[in-house]
Amino acid sequence: MTTGEAPIAEMRATMDAAFDVVLSPVASAQGPALDAIRIVDSLFAIGRSEAPFTDYPSERIARLSRRHARIFTEHGAVYVADLDSKNGTTVNGVAVRQTPARVRAGDELCFGGELCYRVAIEPRARIVAAAKSPAVPGLLLVPERDDLGLQPIEVQAFPFLVSKTDEIFARYKDRYPHQVNYISRRHAHLFLKGGELYVEDLGSTNGTFVGGKRLAESALPLVEGDCVAFGGDHFVYRVTLQSAPEVEPTVTQLFLKPAVDETGDADKTTFVGAAHSFLDIFCVDPVLLREDEVNEAAQSADEHGGAARGASGANGANGTNGAHGPAPTGSTKRRPRRWRLLAGELSKALAVDDRASVRRFAWWGAAGVVLLVVFASTLYLRGSSEREVKNLLTNGDYGSAVAAATGYLASHPADTRVSALASEALLKAKLPGWLNALDKAQFAQADAFLNEMRSLSANNADAASLISELQWVGDLERFVAGRGGVDAPIRMYVDEATIGNLLQRWDDDAKSHQRALDRIATYVPVFAEPYAQAMSHLRKLESDDSVYLAAIDRLNGTIRTELARDKPGALPPVLDDYGQRYPRLAGLDRVREDLRQYTDVLNAALGRQLIPLLALLKSVHLTTPPFQAQFQQLTAIRLPSPDIIARHDAVTAAWQRGDAQQALAGLQDMPAGPWSDVLAAELAHKKALLDQFSELQKTRGDKDYDQRLLSFYASLDPAIDVWFAQSIQKDVAALHDKALARAQDLMLRAQSLWKQYRASGSIGGTQRLEAGISPGFRSEARLLSDAQTSAQQGMRIYTQLKADHPADFDRLLADIDAEADLQRRSLTELRMVLDPGLLKAKLALIGGEQSEARQSP
Repeated sequence: MTTGEAPIAEMRATMDAAFDVVLSPVASAQGPALDAIRIVDSLFAIGRSEAPFTDYPSERIARLSRRHARIFTEHGAVYVADLDSKNGTTVNGVAVRQTPARVRAGDELCFGGELCYRVAIEPRARIVAAAKSPAVPGLLLVPERDDLGLQPIEVQAFPFLVSKTDEIFARYKDRYPHQVNYISRRHAHLFLKGGELYVEDLGSTNGTFVGGKRLAESALPLVEGDCVAFGGDHFVYRVTLQSAPEVEPTVTQLFLKPAVDETGDADKTTFVGAAHSFLDIFCVDPVLLREDEVNEAAQSADEHGGAARGASGANGANGTNGAHGPAPTGSTKRRPRRWRLLAGELSKALAVDDRASVRRFAWWGAAGVVLLVVFASTLYLRGSSEREVKNLLTNGDYGSAVAAATGYLASHPADTRVSALASEALLKAKLPGWLNALDKAQFAQADAFLNEMRSLSANNADAASLISELQWVGDLERFVAGRGGVDAPIRMYVDEATIGNLLQRWDDDAKSHQRALDRIATYVPVFAEPYAQAMSHLRKLESDDSVYLAAIDRLNGTIRTELARDKPGALPPVLDDYGQRYPRLAGLDRVREDLRQYTDVLNAALGRQLIPLLALLKSVHLTTPPFQAQFQQLTAIRLPSPDIIARHDAVTAAWQRGDAQQALAGLQDMPAGPWSDVLAAELAHKKALLDQFSELQKTRGDKDYDQRLLSFYASLDPAIDVWFAQSIQKDVAALHDKALARAQDLMLRAQSLWKQYRASGSIGGTQRLEAGISPGFRSEARLLSDAQTSAQQGMRIYTQLKADHPADFDRLLADIDAEADLQRRSLTELRMVLDPGLLKAKLALIGGEQSEARQSP
């Protein structure tokens, strides 16, 4: 698909009433090519037990969960929802989490990390689109029991969500609180597929049953007469399919009676004329996920063959069986109590004829009664602490409840019931204060609350685990607030570790963490809002991790690669690109500054410019990890050793104070190493300067003294040869005009040499690669070296005399220096190709720092 086609195709499809979603497999080396999947229904199931994946080779669906994901269309848009699959779902590499993700034409959709498809959205074929759509059936759910006061439900718009928060079921909350709570917030949904009606359980706690059998991962079609139950044997309905209505219903889901009236009139029908949204059905908000009440009857019934089978045969007079458990099945005769059976067996075992035996058994019986009383007393005393904590909780005396539970757990730490009560009391007593500190961003005070809670739960592992969850929430909010909010820039080399730690602590067991936080919100309802905020911040960090932290990792890899190749010049455009693509990435300026410093050091090292290199090493300060790591390698292998640096500092200090002999002796005593040739050249240069200075003193007053003085003055480096410059400063000042004329002559000579060099075409790559030194290379190198020497000497005179000079001279020196640096770098990059001796000779011809050692002033 060419650029621009995807948006157009998507736009046309969304404007059309009918379109198909086509999933084209992305090429894979794992096996034969797979066929494309054309989706024509509004809901499509992804899972290894769903068609067409059941026909795939087993190795291709090994990472696919049974209930993996769902693709659905709504309001002309396509979405994908992950169903908490083990190996995840991604859109263009970004993980789909609790919220369904929008899918557009051209996107890459992957399930389990390996099964990937390219998405296309195509208008439906005209012959298909023009055909009359099948009539949408209506559904009437008729309660199986007429003694519970349940109303029939007429559903005329799909999908339809079964939820305990919906008024259809929530209206029975007061009469049947447990039964309503057996239904989950997202329990099941009924939807149309190919004109047929299907029901699918949404991972509910207590299950959805059809014909007494609990639904598995896949949806099941509903047919006339089916018996469907939600959460157990109370909300059980007989399925009646109706023809499509010719007019819209007059009563919609939004116009419901709040509850069944006292007469229990079950003839009233609840109409559902407004469809639910797939976005709501498949959008999991962790804050709304609470611990559902477990219906033990439904669980056990499921194990023995179905929860709903007993419902059709249970017809209690007042509906109490439906409110508290499943009605008995089979014979109506009650089974004997266990204690009666035990008593009968004992009476048979103890049956005797003689009186002596009767007396003996009487004594044994009395002893048994005593033991029974002791055992009952023990049980009562053990339960007294639990009752005391419960009573204190009921009365709202949370502090006393904590104290009572803490004292009891000190000697009975394994009592899980009291531990749970102690946790509830502790949270109700201390959590509001912690929340208040967190809301005011007083994180030190919030930590103090948590430390106090830890001290009060020293013998309560249950409470300690909940406090750990609060610590994670506090750390998350502290980090978000410290950055300036969730949308604040990502600070490179600052935020990655914290974000990674927070996400790792959550991902180690996300479900357990979520259940624990849900439990805390159940104990203290005001925790729901900060809990929701923490989940929102978590999702934002997960997004930043997949986008920005991944981008930082890629950038670090690119930096390491280019620096290892000695190609730092390739990085500036990369940094500019990252700045445009990732606007919330903060810290690129630090990277650019480190790049500048590292490049200067590397170029000085490659150009064998020892004195400038040592000056750079004294000021270099790298702050980003990739440059720090590479600089350590550079220091260990290619830079002067600390011993050489220390010795050279001593030489420079002696030379600057005029102790020339000590400086020369220090250079002569330098240990052999990679920089020996450079140090030898510096020694020769310093000896030449000292000899020239001595000869100059001997010729004072001669007719050519002035010319020799100015030539010597021009060869001095004002920062290094400071003692010599100061020694002749008075003589030079007396020749101020001559010195300026000398400087001008040197600059004009440099300009002439530079023009000759440029006219010849400069030194090319072919000349640098020559196996020897050709006359052409030698001639060009001499022109460049002499031009640089003359320009540097002329500008030194201007600088030392603090005299004005034409701006063109500054540009001339900059251009010559840049060309000389380029030639030195280019030659150095050939160090793996050229013979070391040849490379050193060519570098010497180019000149540079030591080029003046062979110049005679």
